[in-house]
Amino acid sequence: MSLKTDVESLPLEAPGMVASGIMGETGASMVRMLESGAGAVVTKSIGSEPRPGHANPCFTEVKGGFVNAMGLPNPGIDAFGAEMGEAVPHGKVVGSVFGASAGEFASLAAKMEDYGACAVELNLSCPHARGYGMEVGTDPKLVKGIVSEVKGSVSVPVWAKLTPNTHILGEIALAVQDGGGDAVVAINTLKAMVISPEFARPYLSNRFGGLSGPAIRAVGVRDVFDLYEAVSIPIVGVGGISDWRDAAQYIMAGARAFQVGSAVAKEGPEVFSKINRGLAEFMLDHGYDSISDMVGVAHDRLRENHRRDRRELRHQDLRVPDGCQGLPGTVHHGMGAGHAGDPHVPV
Repeated sequence: MSLKTDVESLPLEAPGMVASGIMGETGASMVRMLESGAGAVVTKSIGSEPRPGHANPCFTEVKGGFVNAMGLPNPGIDAFGAEMGEAVPHGKVVGSVFGASAGEFASLAAKMEDYGACAVELNLSCPHARGYGMEVGTDPKLVKGIVSEVKGSVSVPVWAKLTPNTHILGEIALAVQDGGGDAVVAINTLKAMVISPEFARPYLSNRFGGLSGPAIRAVGVRDVFDLYEAVSIPIVGVGGISDWRDAAQYIMAGARAFQVGSAVAKEGPEVFSKINRGLAEFMLDHGYDSISDMVGVAHDRLRENHRRDRRELRHQDLRVPDGCQGLPGTVHHGMGAGHAGDPHVPV
């Protein structure tokens, strides 16, 4: 039994990664996560220039998770090189980048590769930064162009993080695949809002934010399930994972690996060792030798049930009613029920 997995050409010792935006801001925090059992860490989304993000309050806890509107704060790609230099020697680091154009994405991705990133994750899904993220990630043509240009500028795998805030998620994923992308990451946060009754106004300075945490897990699992049927490239599941059962749902829906975000903030880095232990025990109890044995099994089970139901319906349609020619309670094949000479096969 092994927890090893891979996302296309990228092997991982464990399937769980730190999601972008959580403990991926400094070299020291990334090292801590890698030493806590994460198979990889995804950096904070980094842009071309330093960015302060939105003013406080930009984060709040709600029932079932968190709502944030950070506004993509980051030190800029040049300053981030020092943090990468500290983290990369300790494990696999995926560089998350955001931009306003294909050229900007490509330039940032190339620098992340130079810093030692094992893959780049394109943030095409942030719901609360004007001109970035979701605003460029909901146009299939634009997405394909961005992915294609990035692929032409780097040799490491290129992942695209997708937004659930669209009715054409499958088309967006296909655009990533058609552009040469190596994997899709699903999902980012859901558009959300919190209002303070006492002050009768939005709580966040940006008014709107993104919902994360357990409240969105069922949405993420459904989206990964749909994407598994839509594309042939690997899927990385993310959204509301806090224990091994959550992770197993994503894997069985079709994800080859998963990312954890809000649970790290809630439970600390130890959440990865807990998930790893729980997954290992489950796999041992249920006869799964590897993560790959679990990937997409929910689809296989549904297909098996569908085939069984069709067989049962076919037998019911061919059953000869009592009183008709032939033996009661038998099925006739060949010329159809009621014809003399039909072979009789007991039900």
